[in-house]
Amino acid sequence: MKKALYYFYFILSAFVSYAQPQPDKAVFDITAYGAVGDGEKLNTDSIQKAIDDCHEQGGGVVVLPEGVFLSGTLELKDNVTFHLKKGGVLLGSPHIANYKNIDPFTEGLGINVGSALLVAADAKNIGIEGEGIINGQGSKLKEEHIKTDKRPESERWGRRPFLLRIVRCAGVKVKDVTLKYAGAWTSHYFQSENIRIENVTIISHGVAHNDGIGIDGCQDVFIKNCDIDSGDDALVFKTTSSKMACRNVVVKGMRLKSRQAGIKMGTESMAPFENIKISDCHIYDTRNGGIKLLTVDGAHLRNVEISDITMVNVRTPMLFRLGSRLSVFRKNEDTRQQTGTMENVVIRNVTAQAAAEAQLTPPSGILITGVPGHDITDLTLENIEIDLAGGGTEEHARQIVPEAIDQYPEIKTFGPRVPAYGIWARHVKGLNLNKIRFILGSNDLRPAFVCEDGKDILLTDWKIPETSGAPEILRLEEVKGALIRRIETKGSADAFIRIEGKNSGNIRLSANKAPGIENMVKISSGADPKAVSIN
Repeated sequence: MKKALYYFYFILSAFVSYAQPQPDKAVFDITAYGAVGDGEKLNTDSIQKAIDDCHEQGGGVVVLPEGVFLSGTLELKDNVTFHLKKGGVLLGSPHIANYKNIDPFTEGLGINVGSALLVAADAKNIGIEGEGIINGQGSKLKEEHIKTDKRPESERWGRRPFLLRIVRCAGVKVKDVTLKYAGAWTSHYFQSENIRIENVTIISHGVAHNDGIGIDGCQDVFIKNCDIDSGDDALVFKTTSSKMACRNVVVKGMRLKSRQAGIKMGTESMAPFENIKISDCHIYDTRNGGIKLLTVDGAHLRNVEISDITMVNVRTPMLFRLGSRLSVFRKNEDTRQQTGTMENVVIRNVTAQAAAEAQLTPPSGILITGVPGHDITDLTLENIEIDLAGGGTEEHARQIVPEAIDQYPEIKTFGPRVPAYGIWARHVKGLNLNKIRFILGSNDLRPAFVCEDGKDILLTDWKIPETSGAPEILRLEEVKGALIRRIETKGSADAFIRIEGKNSGNIRLSANKAPGIENMVKISSGADPKAVSIN
């Protein structure tokens, strides 16, 4: 697996190393076409004429100079780079009627969406660059919209435009620009190839659904050094169509703040997510998850590596979900699929400070769950440290978590809490948890780890904080095959590990240190006393 991944990353890094634009490219200044940067005149036709002429003459650079240029939908064409000079602003019209939807689809909540301020469809060799700003005026747009559209907000928001949409394009570069205040999603890249996004700043909140960067069924993608402060998921991967996978993606050096998730994969998940590597990112002040990997509509999510991540003030650092919602988003193109898979995922070198107030109360660090008959397979978490508030009770330790097999995949779906403060896992196979450390702000009577319906579980080199009075430190329920070794805890509890369920077996303990705990093992709920052995 590792060789294959690094081979893809090496090829990808070479593939996306574009040559810089040549200085002799033709230049088309939008003011020469009558555009006026006073923030009042609607310049859609003038700017579009500059783009069209640039395209028809073989390509070049369309320049938006200093000034504020009001516009509705603009469509980029082959071989056109849209350059926003420093001090230049492309300002979205506040009127819905000035926008077009050239590629409608249905997003994960069932809303029809797709219109945009700046869009490219079926184009090649395009770019958006420069030190200028694209501002969608999302709040003002909503204010004007609701004057005439009296439907509930949950139904009408999809009529508002995205800021940037790239649809079925090849050879895309977005560099240095600032994207602000979209009417809906900030940037959406769909079924496109050979994409480079670098040094982009996104500040987009004020209305609902302000995702930052959305990669939807794209391949050969490189994203580097972007700073995102978004109202919805900051960096999100989707496959709203079964026709094209998210494949061969490298992301590094991101700063991610969100009122939802920092890194999210699979809210819409029909085609595979494969060969994706994300590293060196800082996630902070997120209200609905740090890292969330999901596949719920039939996609195969595999060969994903996320490493060297810091998180500060993050509600619920990680969620992994394989589910069976099985929605269809492009109903004229796709049909309902079977349940997918999640396999060969590695998360390593993560330090997280979990927010004390979270979707789950008291908070927990990591949730991992498949559905009956469909296990999350070969998930590795390595060198993980999570700082948590604590506060769980003995009653909380027996919380029953809903399966929610066909539900929208969110942390709150599994609330109000889970029975482990550290890691709770269910319907898993080949779960490898290595070098895990938790820090607690207060005593917690829930186990550090609970696994329900697991196979081939490995826990090694854990450091568990001192707690007192808990029924057990670890609990395995209906687990077939586990190795628990080199786990250290100085706390007191009724048992170090509790084994439950008649199907539990082949559980081995080795070189664990729990000097304050008299009973290393307790067997209950029909488990066979021979299910566990201690070396």
